[in-house]
Amino acid sequence: MKPEERLDVHRFLLRDTIRKQIDFRGTDQSRGVPAPPFQKDCPADAVRITLPEPGSVPVQPIDVITAIARRRSRRSFSTGSLTLGELGLLLWATQGLREGPTKPHFRTVPSAGARHAFETYPCVTRVDGIDPGIYRYLPMSHELVPMNAPPGLPGLLANGCYGQGFVAAAAVTLVWTALPYRMEWRYGLAAHKVILLDAGHVAQNLYLACEAIGAGTCAIAAYDQEAMDRLLGVDGHDEHVLYLAPVGKLPNRA
Repeated sequence: MKPEERLDVHRFLLRDTIRKQIDFRGTDQSRGVPAPPFQKDCPADAVRITLPEPGSVPVQPIDVITAIARRRSRRSFSTGSLTLGELGLLLWATQGLREGPTKPHFRTVPSAGARHAFETYPCVTRVDGIDPGIYRYLPMSHELVPMNAPPGLPGLLANGCYGQGFVAAAAVTLVWTALPYRMEWRYGLAAHKVILLDAGHVAQNLYLACEAIGAGTCAIAAYDQEAMDRLLGVDGHDEHVLYLAPVGKLPNRA
């Protein structure tokens, strides 16, 4: 295949042409298959860390216009830590529930068909009150579950991002995985474009929330897929890393 032909194949994903080629009566939703859950199962005996409610977390007095005006990608972080409440606020801002667990599809971010195809894994280096390691966020209960604590986690994250050294300096790196079937259940082959669009909504909320706590972030799409999937312990097929964002306090606002 010629290079220009390969480009055209990939450009197809950016267009909505595929919607005209799908018989939506054949999707699992239309066939009466039960919807996949909005959150991966968590063992009943798993350790759970309750996060402070977002409204209880001290934030800087900043209006949304100022937050938008300040929003930028930041790659320089101080050695300061995030509080557990600040981490919880960022997690709530990017995947949290607006109206409680009875309405898990009403989130702080939009999602095509309210399907919310993501799981969030905070990879913690410096967060007061919890040990360094990889956690999973449970939006239904606003809790963290410890997953793993590999030695040298900051370096593993930086290496998994093709040597982008600023990743290792972050207080926490939020890694989002996609579970495509959550969206495929409703949209079939049209699911994949909207999953990518949803990822942008999530990252933008993170940028704005960071401005409220004197932190910065830089969303990253360049990573070693297989290395990052292994680091999180996901299978790379039914669940795989899609996007990540290191977060740290700003040097002049630590």
